[in-house]
Parts: sequence; C-alpha cells; structure tokens
Amino acid sequence: MADPDPVDIHVRVNGTARRANVPPRLTLADFLRVNCGLTGTHLGCEHGVCGACTVLLDGEAVRACLVFAVQADAAEVTTVEGMSGDDGQLSTVQAAFREKHALQCGFCTPGLIVSVTAFLAENPKPTDEEIREALTGNLCRCTGYQGIVDAVRAAAEEATSA
Repeated sequence: MADPDPVDIHVRVNGTARRANVPPRLTLADFLRVNCGLTGTHLGCEHGVCGACTVLLDGEAVRACLVFAVQADAAEVTTVEGMSGDDGQLSTVQAAFREKHALQCGFCTPGLIVSVTAFLAENPKPTDEEIREALTGNLCRCTGYQGIVDAVRAAAEEATSA
C-alpha cells in the first residue's frame, strides 16, 4: 500500500507563521524538531506517558508525540523556545526553575516548563498537593521533585504578586 499523499498545513509556531507539506502521520513532535528545528520538544517514551514532549496547542498542554502535525493546522503551537520574552527574558516559570535548581539534567525540563505554565494559567494559586498532582504527568528520572515543587510554588507566588 502506498503512503498517503502529503497534506498542506498552516500553523503558527511560537508566533511565527509556518507552512508545510507533511505526511498525514507525521507527529507534531517530529514536525517541531525536524521541520522547525525546535529541539526543546524532547521525545522520551513516544507513548504520551513521560511528558517530555509537552507543548501548548492553542493554549492547552498536549503531548506532541500523540498529536499529528495535520491536527495543528490553523492552530497556535507554543514550545519551550517560545516561553521566554522577545527580549530573551525568561518567563516566570523558567526563572523559578533556574532559581530553585529544578533543572536537573534538563531532558524533562522543557516539558515540565510547558506543563507548569499551562497549569498555573488554570490554577494561579495552587496548594502543594495540587502542584504535586499536576506534576504526575511529567516523569523526571533525576529528582525527588522537591525542587520542582518549590519552583512551581515560587512561580505562582511571583505571578500573583505582580
């Protein structure tokens, strides 16, 4: 059986309009990494379990390994590379991760940053229990998560005091 015909897509990635002709089964993660050169979206398990490939699709956190690029047609995708300001200033979440030493080896960090950004947009004043629950969708093999919890709490406090 022949491969299906490629599909034209138009997507905004980190504020930049992109047009591509992609195979229907190309994952959003592979599109971002290969077609867009945005390697911050990591592939860990390719089953949607680890959270390393988390990006925002129209503001909602999704696993880019489980979404096809064609599903992002006419959508806005934000990757970890799009989290900082135009001037390169770190986002509140990124700065808190740096300050609280929550970066570990860095492999899972991009997915955590994106997930936490979406979580805090929905729950700007979370309890520690809510933070820990929100983090269950992202696996980090380097840590006991305390630094990450501290970073999320610090980001929430910074955002609500601003």
